[in-house]
Amino acid sequence: MPVRGIRGAISIEEDQPELILEATRELLEAILQANPSLTPDEIASITFTLTPDLRSVHPALAARQMGWGQVPLLCGLEIAVPDSLPKVLRVLIHWNTDLSQSDIRHMYLRRAITLRPDLVSSN
Repeated sequence: MPVRGIRGAISIEEDQPELILEATRELLEAILQANPSLTPDEIASITFTLTPDLRSVHPALAARQMGWGQVPLLCGLEIAVPDSLPKVLRVLIHWNTDLSQSDIRHMYLRRAITLRPDLVSSN
């Protein structure tokens, strides 16, 4: 079975744990809604990254709170590129699925829609 990647990102207003966890849940729920056949049992792993201005909590905690305790989760720091969009959480979900890559729906929410307008318009 192939492994497909689901990308997503969401902006967060302030570096506060509850805002990061809320945004993480919002993003993951939007990905689930856009990809209705996705289940946690089919997820090989998830990588979260945060821009350097967000560091008060690991976003993986939100996934665990959603019941994804058996999914391998990793959090990391996004590289600090000058003039890039600040306060952004990104996710890459590795999904074991027979769907084609063109059938995967990616989610970019809030100000993060500017990161990949080509993918937002196809959702």
